[in-house]
Amino acid sequence: MSRHAIFESSTRYFLAPLLRFLDDDSVTEIMVNGPGEIYVERAGRLEKTPARFSSEDALRSAIHNIAQWMGREIDDARPVLDARLPDGSRVHAIIPPSARNGTCLTIRKFSREARSLGDLVRLNSLSEMAREFLEIAVLLRKNMLISGGTGTGKTVLLGAVTQAIPADERIIVIEDTSELQLVQPHVVYLEARHGGRDGQGGLTIRELFTNSLRMRPDRIIVGEVRGGEALDMIQAMLSGHSGSLTTIHASTPRDALIRLETLSLMSDVEIPVHVARMQVAAAIHLVVQIARFQEDGSRKITRIAEVQGLNEAGQFVVQELFVSRLHGKDQAGRLQADLAFTGCRPSFASVPAEEGITDRIRATQAIWELA
Repeated sequence: MSRHAIFESSTRYFLAPLLRFLDDDSVTEIMVNGPGEIYVERAGRLEKTPARFSSEDALRSAIHNIAQWMGREIDDARPVLDARLPDGSRVHAIIPPSARNGTCLTIRKFSREARSLGDLVRLNSLSEMAREFLEIAVLLRKNMLISGGTGTGKTVLLGAVTQAIPADERIIVIEDTSELQLVQPHVVYLEARHGGRDGQGGLTIRELFTNSLRMRPDRIIVGEVRGGEALDMIQAMLSGHSGSLTTIHASTPRDALIRLETLSLMSDVEIPVHVARMQVAAAIHLVVQIARFQEDGSRKITRIAEVQGLNEAGQFVVQELFVSRLHGKDQAGRLQADLAFTGCRPSFASVPAEEGITDRIRATQAIWELA
């Protein structure tokens, strides 16, 4: 029996109160707020369940089992755990006294199906025209920033966009906790490692990114930028590693750029604010904004914007290329939206013709300069 199979069996034993939700494909997230309070998310909506762990100790034992599998620790000195289950589901845990109401466990389930941009079109999260635009932008090696709040589907969208990357490219994927599963054959997955009690033996996202540059990547995909690695990523984009993709927590495309600027200043390399801003403006080509709507729990791309440098006041210039507008509900009560082209062509509108990929253009003829 393999180590993986042993851990899978032991995990199902310790997580017995959650098995019905782990096996239910309609459940996307499981939230345990102490042993007696368990919520799940279905179709973007939260539901309280009657499930419960027998005791605080039973819940804590389940978390220690997961930590042991990942080679990590969770205790009074390290009260937070980021890990994953054998099936790839992402796990976050935090224990008292940092969690006042008792041990908290959150499981974001791993989707067994690789969702494509076509799937997002069918779900009314994306329009056909916007889908084709994103695919061509990936082929043109535009650096893309996917922005959104917690639980909006940034990682799902990132995975869908990556499917447009040509199959003959070498892709390096860097994540704090592995979630992405790309369809291309030549993919190297790198995962951050937390240090032990003495802080030794760890590998940060930033260190992994620095190492990835020595691995002859055609594309570098960072699951999420959270700190000083933002500066390394920006400088890599500016020095020839184009076509990179990442996600960031922000509510608008402009906020995403400001947050990326702030994160780059968290690096141990001291640079003036205006230099950080200039580098962000030069490195990022497109920002794709995604949001979750409380009314029906749906997730939709609300904006696709091009970054067009800085204005005379030193502020980011953002040109909206696609904007989503709601237009009622369907028979099931789900919000319907149209992510429509604004009529503003991107600065690289002539490039598809120059690159000889006009055969890929069908729904986006109005966007490109083809003559």
